[in-house]
Amino acid sequence: MMIGASSFAGELKELDDHVQSVELYMPKLGVYEGSKLQKERLEMILDELSTCDLQTSMHAHYFADVPTYPKELVVDTASMGEMHFTLMEECIELAGRLGTKAVVMHPGRVGDDREASLKRMVSNLGRLAAFASENNVMIGLENKEATDPGNLCCEAEELLKVVDAVNSPNLGVTFDVGHANLTCEGDSERLAAFVRTISDHVVHVHLHDNYGYWTSNYDGDEHMAPGSGNIDYSVLKGLNGYKGIYNLEVFSMDDVLAGKKVIGEYVMP
Repeated sequence: MMIGASSFAGELKELDDHVQSVELYMPKLGVYEGSKLQKERLEMILDELSTCDLQTSMHAHYFADVPTYPKELVVDTASMGEMHFTLMEECIELAGRLGTKAVVMHPGRVGDDREASLKRMVSNLGRLAAFASENNVMIGLENKEATDPGNLCCEAEELLKVVDAVNSPNLGVTFDVGHANLTCEGDSERLAAFVRTISDHVVHVHLHDNYGYWTSNYDGDEHMAPGSGNIDYSVLKGLNGYKGIYNLEVFSMDDVLAGKKVIGEYVMP
């Protein structure tokens, strides 16, 4: 197992000094003009990465309706066209090239018909999982926060329903403890039950903190340093046999360092 951090938390050289892995956040690496991947920009980042002793995970494009997210890179996995598949497949190809441990993907949006959206998402993820198999890549479908009622796969049961329906060895679960805490309304017993339900399917983990309730800031999904909110990180012990990356999905090196201190006793052997 190893501790990692997202690429937006600091420079690669800084991260290299303090964590063992970096999560390359593809929509925010600055490697796109519109929806077109600029390979020269990407190669500059990869050249720098090659000088570091860092494993990688990757965060693929997703749905976001905020000014800070490029609208040309929005992907709703329940409603995908060929341009969206191109974006996601570029991520998978890069992950295969780098030997990336996991590619994180978000579930789609509820839309007008929840069951129809789930059916489309299963079909889309099936195509992406087949492409991931060709590239020797594992996809982790992330649980989302129920404080935004437009999200699919907030509850553990619906998340596993989708994973089971796709039925691919290249699709598992990215467990996001912050999102689960919001879905469980800050209740540590419900959070522990959530962990037990998904434990056998987890291929990747996101760590950050919040207060367990909706706020006007990203529906409560604050992405604070572990220890700043109300999450009981002892629930991580319920991830039976998990040996992968614990990625600190926070926004600064100060938060990475603070988070490492808090989670160390729960994730290190």
